[in-house]
Amino acid sequence: MAQEYEQLKLKNQLCFPMYACARKIVNAYGPYLKPLGLTYTQYIVFMVLWEKESVNVGQLGETLDLDAGTLTPLLKRLEKEGYVTRRRSEEDERITIVTITDKGNALKEKCKDIPLKLAEAGSPLTEKEGRELYRLLHKFMDD
Repeated sequence: MAQEYEQLKLKNQLCFPMYACARKIVNAYGPYLKPLGLTYTQYIVFMVLWEKESVNVGQLGETLDLDAGTLTPLLKRLEKEGYVTRRRSEEDERITIVTITDKGNALKEKCKDIPLKLAEAGSPLTEKEGRELYRLLHKFMDD
């Protein structure tokens, strides 16, 4: 009979409920993003660009905790669709600067109600619990 290890039981893992919740949250965005032709990852890239307008790929990756292998094809697609432009930095040509276009900024209007619609869909958490979860998740991420 195989030896049982408590530390290997799924029910004892912090990572699994975090993973499952993340998937559930990303899936909740689907009905709002799909009609716009966006993935959740593209949506969070837009959130950064709507706030900053222009950012280098390294900063974008650091902000979103995404690597260049994920960002490069995503940004190429957004550029092809006319939502962003990419150019080499004049100071350091190894750095690529991403800038949102007018078309990308116009998408902001179509997305502005998404957070409200998700909030209206309800959460099993109270407002206080939500704030505490947010604080704890950021504490975990900042480690």
